[in-house]
Amino acid sequence: MINFSFETTLDLEDEKRLKEWIAEAVATEEFLVGEINYVFCSDEYLHKINLQYLNHDTYTDIISFDYRVGNQLHGDIFISIDRVRENALKFEVDFKSELLRVLIHGILHFCGYKDKLENEVDAMRSKEDYYIARY
Repeated sequence: MINFSFETTLDLEDEKRLKEWIAEAVATEEFLVGEINYVFCSDEYLHKINLQYLNHDTYTDIISFDYRVGNQLHGDIFISIDRVRENALKFEVDFKSELLRVLIHGILHFCGYKDKLENEVDAMRSKEDYYIARY
């Protein structure tokens, strides 16, 4: 089950379609959907989580906590809507495209994709682009 909760104001267009799209991506990556919780929040909310759980004193657009059990994906994905808006301006894309990128980015982490090394970043970006195009 894919859940959306809100710690900030956000009007998501067509939640049902977003959930279907995420589930399709999970299936394409040959995983099963377990309990996946998205929490849309502010910079300050996510900053506190970053400090408390990761000991990082930085702002970020997404933090994911992976609780995968075998082939079934479970986890919590926290997304700063403030960061998504700022990154959309920075990268000169619309807000929805940037939000889709972050939504699928967390899922790709759960599927085993990393983004620390340059080649990992390239693979992650390629997969993000692939799934955004499928939306």
